[in-house]
Formats: sequence, structure tokens, C-alpha cells
Amino acid sequence: MSRAYAVLAAATLVAVTACSGQGGATSGETAAPPGDPAKVSGGITVLTNRTDQIADGTLKKYAAEFNKTYPGVKVKFEGLTDYEGETKIRMNTENYGDVLLIPNSLSVEQYPDFFAPLGGSGALSAKFDYTDHATVDGRVYGLANIGVANGFVYNKSVWAKAGVKDWPATPQEFVADLEAVKSKTDAVPYYTNYKDGWPLTNWTNAIGSPSCDSGAYDALAKTEEPWGGGEDLHAIDELLYTIVDKGLAEPDPTTTNWEDSKSRIGAGKVGAMWLGSWAISQMRAAAEAAGKNPDDIAFMPFPVRRDGTYCSVLSPDYQYAVNAHSENKGAARAWLDWYITESGQAASEGSISSVKGAPLPDTLKAFSDNDVKLIPQDQENIAEVNKIDKASEIGITAQDYRQKLVDVARGAADGDMDSYFGELNAKWAEARQTLGG
Repeated sequence: MSRAYAVLAAATLVAVTACSGQGGATSGETAAPPGDPAKVSGGITVLTNRTDQIADGTLKKYAAEFNKTYPGVKVKFEGLTDYEGETKIRMNTENYGDVLLIPNSLSVEQYPDFFAPLGGSGALSAKFDYTDHATVDGRVYGLANIGVANGFVYNKSVWAKAGVKDWPATPQEFVADLEAVKSKTDAVPYYTNYKDGWPLTNWTNAIGSPSCDSGAYDALAKTEEPWGGGEDLHAIDELLYTIVDKGLAEPDPTTTNWEDSKSRIGAGKVGAMWLGSWAISQMRAAAEAAGKNPDDIAFMPFPVRRDGTYCSVLSPDYQYAVNAHSENKGAARAWLDWYITESGQAASEGSISSVKGAPLPDTLKAFSDNDVKLIPQDQENIAEVNKIDKASEIGITAQDYRQKLVDVARGAADGDMDSYFGELNAKWAEARQTLGG
């Protein structure tokens, strides 16, 4: 499994209690950058969602390169297929690896309870992008390896067979294009990845694209009805609902499979999936494995143009952190820094490096050629948005509410789009009122 999904700071709190208040988690010991590599030693466990890179030996090769600089550190990888679910359980203990990806279900305010600070925001923000997504009281608790643009990964060959050559400029055009794929090809027009769940959370990363507003996510703190007409979440979730309602997604979403979906879109059996740009290289590899042209895999922005321009939100992938309870924080920090700045992983997978000044990858050439505007996501009101979201019990960065949206659209749950949006708006408004918003 892999993902960049939920690159937003999470709004729902992970159900963990055992770590809070324990000495290692609250001591504030900094996982400082190591000095002399020859003096850094110890064994570390790195939790990862990249089970594919464990299976094919990629991570083992990175560790071998790392050991050329840090021979005294032994790196062990532990791949978790259900990364979010399994990590949530493990974080009720102190045993959640030495280096890990910060779970999306954890709010930024909780980071000091579980992770060692990596340094001050001033120094780290000068070297890396997205540090504001993991900063608490001036200290940074996580560093993203890559940033991602958000859009639809699609198979150009499938769309060409359907007679579609240009990017759709409206949600209506996008749906019409999927209908053409359904009627003129044998491919499933759109694949939700409902069963694995996390790919559905990536739709939240579209907030800002319909309005072309970097402050759209922040504005949720002041928005009475996020699913009201004209709001980004309305446009985003209406598109997903319509795709499913019109029978343009897989017939039984409860049987989807993430790893299989890569092979299916690579082989031309699926038309499109909403994901981060990190997915392009994986889908191209799947196409090549299926004997197809990897260049068939392309990327398009959300189907809305403002003043003739498409907009795609830039956001961090999972952020790497050091376990506050780790007994080898120096070794853990050595791996974290090396992997982000020296491994070359971002470039090899066509991703946007978080290191400041890094160029856009070739995988986003179409975005560059078509002047897609890449916009950052403001984080000034993130804590307030998180509080409202938690109080509302919606979980806009979790999968459950959007799985229910799919269920309503396919007739597996009561209601329709308007009634469900009304329910969500009511919960959000009540939470804001309760919190004095």
C-alpha cells in the first residue's frame, strides 16, 4: 500500500491515551540532527505504509546506501498494510517504531505527546517546505519527504478510445467524459477504492481547487454550511456523489483493492482515480508491468477553471516523525534527514521534494505546460477547524463520512445527496455554535 493521501493536518483525534503524560513523551527531548556520522549508532525500526517497497527490496537498498554514511545504525522496516488502523492501535503503547509516518487521525495539537521535536520552526522552515503543518509552539515535530499536487490520475488511452482529448473544464464535462468511457470502452470509468478507505480521504485535498483559494480550508472555521451551494466541499462531494449515482464507478465498491487498482488502471481497465501526484509513477510502473505504455498514465486537475485557469492544491505527503519514546533518537533523526535530503527517493518516484528550491518533477510536465496554478494551503486556522471537526464528529480528513456518501449514492444507505449534505451542515453548524463560533 502507498499513499500521500491525507496530506492535510488531520481534524479527528486518534483514540490514544496511554502515551499522554508519560515521561518520554512529555520530556521534550529534541531529536537533534546528528554530528559525526561515525559516532551515531543503534538499531531503529521504521514504520512504513510502503509494503510494496519492502517486497521489492527498494527500502533495503536505501538502507544499504544510508549505512555507507552511518555504518553504526541498523535499520529495520516494518510495513503495515492498514497503516492508519494499525498505527492507531500501537500508539496506545510506547511501541510504535522509532521513525514513523504521522497518522492522519492525529491532530497537530497532539504531536508533542507522541513525537520528539526536530528543531525550531525558523531554522527548519528555511530548509524544508510544509513545516507549518507540523509546528506546535514554534517547534517542528514532523518533516514531509515530498509534497503533492492533487488531481485525477487517468489512462489517456482509455479516454482517447472514448473520444476525449481535452481536460474537462467543469464537473458536468467530467461526468460526461466518464459516461463516454463507459459507453465506448470496456473500462470502469472511475474507481473509488472504497474498501481501503484512505483514497477517499484524498478528496478533501481538493479543497481550494474549485475556488482557486489557498485559504479555503482555513475558511471552514468561519463557514456555517461547508456543504452549501458555492462551497468547495459541495462541489467536491457532489462530483463524487454524481459519479457513483450515475453508475460510473465500480459495481461493488466494498470489494475494491488498492494494489489491484494500480494494475487495473495501468492495464486500461479503469479510467480514472482521484489521488495525489505521488501516484503517477506507481501507476506507470503498473502499466509497464502489464505490457502497456507507461506514458498512457497522465494527471489532470479538478475540473473547474477560474479566469481560465485550473488550480491544484499543493500539500505535504505523510510527515516523518521520531517517536518520543525512542531510545535511539540520534539514529532515528539521522535516517529521517538522510532519507529526505540524500536518498533521491522523491526524484526517483517523480514526486515534489520538500527540500526548498527543488524543481518540479517530469511527472507534472502537463501541469507546467498548461499553466495549472499550484496553490499552497493556508494553516492559520487549522487548530480551530480541527476543533470544530472533532466536535461535529464528521471527520473531514477521515474516510467514514465519504464512504457513507458513496453508500447513499449507490442506494446502500438512506437519503440522497441533499439530505446528506443537510445532515453534515447541521452537524458543522451545531459544533461551531457549541464552540462559540
